[in-house]
Amino acid sequence: MISKLLFTKDSIERALDVAWLRNDVISQNIANVDTPGYKRKVVKFEEMLESEMKTGRISNGTSALSGRTISIVEDPTESSYRSDGNNVDIENEMALLAANSIRYNTFVQRISGDFQKLRTVIKGGR
Repeated sequence: MISKLLFTKDSIERALDVAWLRNDVISQNIANVDTPGYKRKVVKFEEMLESEMKTGRISNGTSALSGRTISIVEDPTESSYRSDGNNVDIENEMALLAANSIRYNTFVQRISGDFQKLRTVIKGGR
């Protein structure tokens, strides 16, 4: 039980780190919406996670993801609607920021609930 809870805590902690970084990257994109030639950046994490799940490297509470660096790359799509070469779509970035905020808050609530359960067990159910 405790090992599962700790693995879950580590996984959620990693997800919180990714959500925080993604928030910073989206904010940078928004800040550079008027910068000529700026290419929007994206956080690559889900691809690494999917790869590890397919290869079976996530099992028994261990994952190679815990020590890996999360990638920040330029958006691979070359689509730019503007003549200055900037490919930031402010409406899209604002929607991504809102979705990421919801995701982050969900992770915070989940880890808070897990710690509350642990606190209840330690206190003997009182």
